[in-house]
Amino acid sequence: MDDFARNLAKALSDYTTEIVDGLEDVKKDVATKAVADSKRTSPKSTGDYAKGWRKKKTQWGWVIYNETDYQLTHLLEKGHAKRGGGRVAAKPHIAKVEEKYIDEFEKRAIQVIQK
Repeated sequence: MDDFARNLAKALSDYTTEIVDGLEDVKKDVATKAVADSKRTSPKSTGDYAKGWRKKKTQWGWVIYNETDYQLTHLLEKGHAKRGGGRVAAKPHIAKVEEKYIDEFEKRAIQVIQK
């Protein structure tokens, strides 16, 4: 009976490791694609904002952020008031990328788990 328990524990450990490694690969790949898509779909006046998208690994996963012009993300995404009155129209570009890659991550995570 000890052999059975030991073999079962090893099999479960191997399976868990395989899933964790697979999910980490998926997270990194999806983050890389999201950064590329963010660079492609961002508004381009001088191009600095679009070139500023980066990814960073944290203890909880991957974060996508704009390193160069982080102050503009909310203003461009949501629009803002002009100094002399009136409003600047929103240019939604972050939410579209976010939704697309959340869906992609979910699909690929399910594939990793079901293997």
